[in-house]
Amino acid sequence: MITDKDQALLNSKGISSENVSKQLKQFEKGFAFMDIQKPASTGNGIMVLNEEEKLMFTDEYRSGIDEGCTVVKFVPASGAATRMFKDMFGFIHANKAKQEELKKEGAIQEFLTRINDFAFSEELAKVSGIDFSDKKTVMDNAVLIVEKLLLPNGLNYGNHPKGVLKFHLEDGRATTPIEEHLCEGATYGQDNEGIVNIHFTVSGDHKALFKTVVNKNMPYYEAKYDVKFNISFSEQKGHTDTIAVNPDNSPFRTEDGQLLFRPGGHGALIENLNDLDTDIIFIKNIDNVIPEYRLKDTIQYKEALAGVLYQYQQKIFDYLEQLSDAKENPQLLNEILSFMQDELSIAMPQGIADYPYDEKRLHIISKLNRPIRVCGMVKNEGEAGGGPFWGIGKYGETSLQIVESSQIDMDNDAKKKLVKKSTHFNPVDIVCGTKDYKGNKFDLLEFVDPKTGFISNKSVGGKELKALELPGLWNGAMSDWTTLFVEVPISTFNPVKTVNDLLRPQHQPQVSK
Repeated sequence: MITDKDQALLNSKGISSENVSKQLKQFEKGFAFMDIQKPASTGNGIMVLNEEEKLMFTDEYRSGIDEGCTVVKFVPASGAATRMFKDMFGFIHANKAKQEELKKEGAIQEFLTRINDFAFSEELAKVSGIDFSDKKTVMDNAVLIVEKLLLPNGLNYGNHPKGVLKFHLEDGRATTPIEEHLCEGATYGQDNEGIVNIHFTVSGDHKALFKTVVNKNMPYYEAKYDVKFNISFSEQKGHTDTIAVNPDNSPFRTEDGQLLFRPGGHGALIENLNDLDTDIIFIKNIDNVIPEYRLKDTIQYKEALAGVLYQYQQKIFDYLEQLSDAKENPQLLNEILSFMQDELSIAMPQGIADYPYDEKRLHIISKLNRPIRVCGMVKNEGEAGGGPFWGIGKYGETSLQIVESSQIDMDNDAKKKLVKKSTHFNPVDIVCGTKDYKGNKFDLLEFVDPKTGFISNKSVGGKELKALELPGLWNGAMSDWTTLFVEVPISTFNPVKTVNDLLRPQHQPQVSK
């Protein structure tokens, strides 16, 4: 039953009681797994660019910029860095015997042994009052050091978003992921007037911190690259929050009796993306950054991916212009059908060759006139999991899809074998075109597949609950887009999931020769 107090909460979030009812039914019904047919692979859904093609597509992108294409870099950056410090929190909350054990092996031992190799080490030494040059002193004061790293009486990294943490040392400057995205944007994301548009999605609690870092460092990068930055922010919208339920699927209520709503996952950001009015959108996560001296491959492939987008988009636009003329042209339709099947990997219904001319023309238009995305895919170097597959899409047709591991039924031996055969994974390296051939913005919400959400198990205050995750931004939320996969090198994928990832060579300063 929805009480008056509940209704007031719903009204404040912009959530209808009908939507709550739908979500409660979804918990009872669950979500079907994605029906994957086969992995996408080289020559079978994944393009591999040779050196000549990389240069050609880069030129395509640059010509688009010269012709006035607008560009924005879209960076999901809402989450706190709590998971990045999971081992560190476990250490300070352990008993003394366990702490002594942890200091001798694993993540804690590596962190303490290489304490001076972090970009934040100088600041941490200062706030903790510990001499980091003395290894014994570091080990003896390990708990204090980690507490000063994580907690509010120190650097408070455990409560800050990743974007504002010091990741790298460059020319003696400790730089944050925000700054690395400014740097990246300046190198491949400026328009023909030297404007670099970057949009960060942030939580309301962290927006002030982001703005502080941006305002402090933006003048340095503007001078360095001779550009002007236009930095914007948005928050996940309240009406995309989803209701939490108890294990028996009844609405979860907090100790004061209030319904509990949780953020609906990164899929909620399709609404933020939908608000952008621009020609080319680069999407990349906040923590997938490297120091500037390692950016060569990233820049090359970002521009090439954008060039693939621009070239194919122009061809699609040209075909749609021609199809807007109702005058019969069977040869054109056959040419477009071949292009859609051979180059865009769009499956056609059986017997389409026998459709009446106008029915065939309208079907082609409906399939071509959609948002388009070009997604970088990295070769698997470890165990195969989620990534690029041929799967059954929104309308029952086989299409290229990005599939998360949680969407695959790993208890099904046939599907498990398909996963083991997969050759690439999704690094979230995406370039999007969200306008139609007339220059009008698509409503991206029309292209979401609502059947691709999932249910996860969480807890609050020691009480178990189930949470509803919306279709993910790059999988179900873009299910019905025209999709192209392009192989990109592992050097372009450098996420920081734990603090010790910053000790990897790709995150360390350049060694002077």
